This record gives sequence, C-alpha cells and structure tokens, in this order.
Amino acid sequence: MPAAERSIIHVDMDAFYAAVEQLDRPELRGKAVIVGGLGPRGVVSTCSYEARRYGVRSAMPTVQARRLCPEGIYLVPRPARYEALSEQVFEVFHQVTPQVEGLSLDEAFLDVSASLRLLGTVEEIGRWIKQAIHERTGLIASVGMGPNKLLAKLASEISKPDGFLRLRAGEAATRLAPLPVGRLWTVGKVTEQALHRHGIRTIGELAACDPARLTRALGRQAAMLQALARGEDERAVEPVRAEQSIGAEHTFDTDLEQRVLAESWLLRQCERVAARARARDLRGITVTVKLREPPFVTYTRQAQLGAPSASVTEIYEVARRLLSLWWQTQSRPRLRLLGVSLSGFGTRPQEDMFAVDSKGVATDQVQDRINLRFGTGSLVRAGILRTRKQD
Repeated sequence: MPAAERSIIHVDMDAFYAAVEQLDRPELRGKAVIVGGLGPRGVVSTCSYEARRYGVRSAMPTVQARRLCPEGIYLVPRPARYEALSEQVFEVFHQVTPQVEGLSLDEAFLDVSASLRLLGTVEEIGRWIKQAIHERTGLIASVGMGPNKLLAKLASEISKPDGFLRLRAGEAATRLAPLPVGRLWTVGKVTEQALHRHGIRTIGELAACDPARLTRALGRQAAMLQALARGEDERAVEPVRAEQSIGAEHTFDTDLEQRVLAESWLLRQCERVAARARARDLRGITVTVKLREPPFVTYTRQAQLGAPSASVTEIYEVARRLLSLWWQTQSRPRLRLLGVSLSGFGTRPQEDMFAVDSKGVATDQVQDRINLRFGTGSLVRAGILRTRKQD
C-alpha cells in the first residue's frame, strides 16, 4: 500500500517488567520498583514511573540507580513470566492484523491499513487493542497512531503513560519541530554530536537546514534524515520472521576463575535455552558459547550437534566441550560473562516413540511440566545448585 494511505499503530507497554512485578505483587503498586541486575555490574532493565521521578532510567547502572533512589525496591528479572504475558499481548495484535513487527517483548508496530473496512477507524482499532490488553493481562499499554512508523511511535511516546494519541501527516511539522534531534529515529550519539557541531539542535532546525550544508556534515544519510525531520517515513511494517537464535547469558559480579563453577553456570544457561526452544517447538543444530574476559574482551566458540535438538544434555555436552577448549588456551582464565545460544532451527525431526531415552528427553519433559506448574526454577539439575549462592 502507498505510504500516504497507510494506517500504522505503535503499541508500547508501560514500564513492562516493573508493571508485571506490581501486577503480581499488589503491595508494590505505587512504589518505586527497579528491575535489573542487582550486583555491582548490574544494569536497570525497566523501572516504574514512581522510580523515574528520582531520575532512574533503563540502561542505567544499578549502582547509580541506588544512589538516586535508595528507598527503591530492586528486583531480579523473571524472563519466563514476562515472555508469557508478552505472548498474550501479541495474540491481541494478531487478532487485528497479520502485519505485526515486534520490536521487543513489549513493543510492536502494526499496519492496520487493510483492517479499516472490517474493524472501523484506526482510533477504534487502537482503543480496542488497548482495552483488550488490559482485560487479558491487567497491564497498561500506550497506543500511538499515524500514517507512518515515525509518527505512530512519536504519538505513543509523547502520550505516555497510559497514552492514546493519533498524529496526522499535517501535524508532523509542528509536533516534531521543537524536539531535540536525538529523538529522531537513526540519530545516535555520534550523529547527534555532528549535528550539534553545525548548530542543529532541534528537529525543526534539521528540517529547515540547507541540504548542501547538511550533506557536508552527514554525508549520504543527510537526505534520509531530513525527510524524517519533515515527518516523511517510507519504512514498511515488516512481520517478524522466524526466530534465528535463542540464547541466555550471565554477567558475574566478580570475575569467575573456577572451571567447575563455570561449567555449572553453563549448564544453567543450557537449561534456560533448551526450555525456551522446547516451548516454541524448535530444534537447533548450532551451539554457540560466548565468553567475555575482563574488562571487555569477548570470544565466541561454535560447534554443531549431530542432529537438530532441544535436549539440555546434548546442548550442554557440546557447550561444555567448547568451554573446555577455550579454558585450556588461556594462561589465566577469568570470565566476566558466560552465555550460550542455540541456532540453525529447521524442521523438527519425527520422534521415535520406542527410542531409548539416552539423551535425557524424558527428564526434560518432566522438568518442563513441573516448572510450568510450580514456576521456573522449581526443578533444576543438581549441577546448577552451586550457582544459586551467587544469585
């Protein structure tokens, strides 16, 4: 559909992780809740709006957040719970349109252009999405609507929290003009600094800048950025393609120097990865281990399974061998971060119901059922228990 005729909705869940914690624990409502890594190297994943009043923000070091908000309630993330609620949110999206581009667990673009005749105006569709999410999950979503991605996302951002706003093409200039250039899509720190050096600090100044001057400052991206500054955005909503990889990793508060402990952490990550793959009915063939030495030297090691699998035992066998090979090559092995991922997903092989359980398939199935009923981590392999002391 031509860009001028599109109707795009941007949905962004308000303070998603923190909101889920407040949903599950009503006593936390109205309080400053910060979700993220709690160690000296931890980073804030999400914080409630009550915490933001103190200056706490996502991606901020947790140590800094504690200085700003010492009375805040600091919680470790619960990925499985967030993923479960995210699936319910995305089910709502797909009731409206198949054109859903997920940006994260709690954010997506929807192209509802073809849904207007059946479901009503874009505002009616947006209102239904907002209400349906709240009814199914108890969570609040901010909904922005516009003729393109840029304006739809801007609409949700400026109307938060509990936002609902539609921006039309004719409003682009007045809405965008006073905003700092850093708010514009694709303008990162380097580009922002380059614009500042040329006296361009607002989106309005960027839109009005002489094209030749802007090209000298930014090169080939000048024309694209200037079009965005005018509210013109040709990007289409791209439905999410099949998952490419599933991974899990952990950053240690103090560098890990014991190989037996590293193997326990690796097993823990393999359990997480395998469980997520089985939940999506995926089987992968490539195992990748990620290792980071202090301060920030990162290595990756990769190997293939004999056949596509989501078995903890099979994934761990390969991952452990990769860890061992790396460990032997280091004069003083130390780990700041350790992770594992599974990729190369293909068609799931037909299972032989008479096959002997030589790779722990039955164990995985029992573990999945128990953890589904009693909560993630209720049943783990004994080798993981030593990692619990460092949680």
